[in-house]
Amino acid sequence: MVIWFTGISGAGKTTISRLVEVSIAKDFPQEKSVIRLDGDVLRAGLCQDLGFSVTDRAENIRRTAELASLLSSLNHIVIVALISPTASDRNKARQIIESNRGRFIEIYIDTPLEVAEKRDVKGLYRKARKGELSNFTGIDLPYEPPMNPQLTVSTISESPEESANMVFKYLKKERLI
Repeated sequence: MVIWFTGISGAGKTTISRLVEVSIAKDFPQEKSVIRLDGDVLRAGLCQDLGFSVTDRAENIRRTAELASLLSSLNHIVIVALISPTASDRNKARQIIESNRGRFIEIYIDTPLEVAEKRDVKGLYRKARKGELSNFTGIDLPYEPPMNPQLTVSTISESPEESANMVFKYLKKERLI
């Protein structure tokens, strides 16, 4: 199974996915092996040769989906935290994973742009607004919210812990873990 967290920069994907990873590992220490793939980490290694053009973003998502599919086929629960801004790229990721008999669970971390900009822990929105950073999702490039995610988590009214708990409860309710 691949649990794919999507949302704009600063939405909380990394934080929430890390908390979900810890919850699964804590509740199922022997039965479930969890591997988390984070966009920033992947771009520092596996995808370091890619920029942020539309083409490079699509390739980043494709590589991540291929790796997630491989790990899933080895019976790992794979958690992906990646902006993945377009529906077509997320659909391709789903196809890659499902073609290898994997299960693709899409979790949309719904955070308004103004909230993400206020968080801006990396200063990326500030740089994008000044023109120092191009092809930035939400500023130069659009983000297409998923039409039918398995779960939508709003980070406006919930803490990261509450959001992660919502995801964990969903996974248990659906007997995915």
